[in-house]
Amino acid sequence: MGIFKWIGGALGFMTGGPLGAFAGYFIGNIIDSIFDEENQQDGGGYGDPNAQAQGQRNSFMFSLLVLASYVIKADGKVMHSEMEYVRAFLRNNFGDGAAQQGNEILLRLFEEQSRTNPYTYRNKIRQVCVQIAANLNYSERLQLLAFLVEIAKADGSLPTNEVNALYEVAQYMGLSASDVDSMLHLSSGSSSGGSLEDAYKVLGISPDASDEEVKKAYRKLALEHHPDRVAKLGEDVRKAAEKKFQEINAAKEKIYKSRGL
Repeated sequence: MGIFKWIGGALGFMTGGPLGAFAGYFIGNIIDSIFDEENQQDGGGYGDPNAQAQGQRNSFMFSLLVLASYVIKADGKVMHSEMEYVRAFLRNNFGDGAAQQGNEILLRLFEEQSRTNPYTYRNKIRQVCVQIAANLNYSERLQLLAFLVEIAKADGSLPTNEVNALYEVAQYMGLSASDVDSMLHLSSGSSSGGSLEDAYKVLGISPDASDEEVKKAYRKLALEHHPDRVAKLGEDVRKAAEKKFQEINAAKEKIYKSRGL
């Protein structure tokens, strides 16, 4: 399924607001024509639970592209490795056509960002994040943030400007700075690598925390990041959340082992 198709098919929470404006910038009236066509074919629409679920997923994916463009270019450069990560993600989940169209959308977003006053564009991103926060639950927003962190880390470096952009979009989406800190240390805090200090940062606590505080922090993260909480966004998103969940468990086990728990 191509990106233009899933933008147009079932729009979810993209039907209005800043996300809808971004979508309209790329495909214009094709949104309405495709939406009408699929309603006729499926006999569905916003009253159809399947169409609603697909719309939520489609909106999630388009939100990822919009925010990814902001994070990728936060340091003023567009790295091939970051672009390839996004293309590979779309290719694996939507096919070659989607990867090509996603690449085109990102390039247009970069163009739009270049010709727009930085403060104006930043405000557009803030409005997009507010719209996302109003329509995705906390766990879904955490998964969106996790994807953005992985994209930012794809080139093997993490410039300060990109880190700041991650904190910025997280705040706008109603997430905390500790959520970003945890995501940034997830892979390094796993059992296969990273330090014990990294593992504590994954759980968002100090090494001086009590055993009870460690357990409480883990229970909170396990609840927020449970894969079932993002299942409606699709099996691929759920699997990504499952991998993240396993890394959280690995960080917990590293801490438990060091404490003899």
